[in-house]
Amino acid sequence: METKAQREHIWLQQLLGDWTLTGECDMGPAQPASQTTGTEHVRGLGELWVVCEGQGEMPGNAGTGNMLMTLGYDTDKKKFVGSWAGSMMPGMFFYDGQLDAARKVLTLDTEGPSFTGDGTTAKYQDVITIKSKDERTLHSQTLQPDGGWKRFMTATYRRVK
Repeated sequence: METKAQREHIWLQQLLGDWTLTGECDMGPAQPASQTTGTEHVRGLGELWVVCEGQGEMPGNAGTGNMLMTLGYDTDKKKFVGSWAGSMMPGMFFYDGQLDAARKVLTLDTEGPSFTGDGTTAKYQDVITIKSKDERTLHSQTLQPDGGWKRFMTATYRRVK
C-alpha cells in the first residue's frame, strides 16, 4: 500500500535538518529555572514521517539526555500522531494532535507518569511553533486540576543546516 503525502505530511518536512537548541526548565517552587543546550537532527522516514533525534544537557546538572521523537499524520484519524522517548525515562509517550488554522502551531496531546511520583498519570502537551524557516520553539505543559495548562519546559531551535 502506498500513501501519497498530504498537506500535513508536507508540513512536517520543514522540520528536517540539523538544529541547535537553548532551553529552560521549571525546577519547582522556589527554585530557579534550569538552562540547557543541545542539538537535534531531524530526518525523513520516506515522505510520511519525520524522526527527531536529540541530545542535550539535563536540568540540574544531571548529565546528557538523548531523546527520540517520531511524527506523522494519520489520514484515517485526521490527526498528527507520533511518539517520544528519552534516555532519562522508562516510559514512552504517544501523541495525537492538531495543527492550528494558521498552520504555525502543532499541539500534541499525550498522557504519562505524573511528576508527583505518586503512581498516577497526567495529561501533557508538547507544542511546536514555527517562527520562521530557521527557527521554531517547543514547549511542554501539564494539565492542572483547575483545567489550565502549566508550562514546565521551553526550547528554541535554530537551524544549523
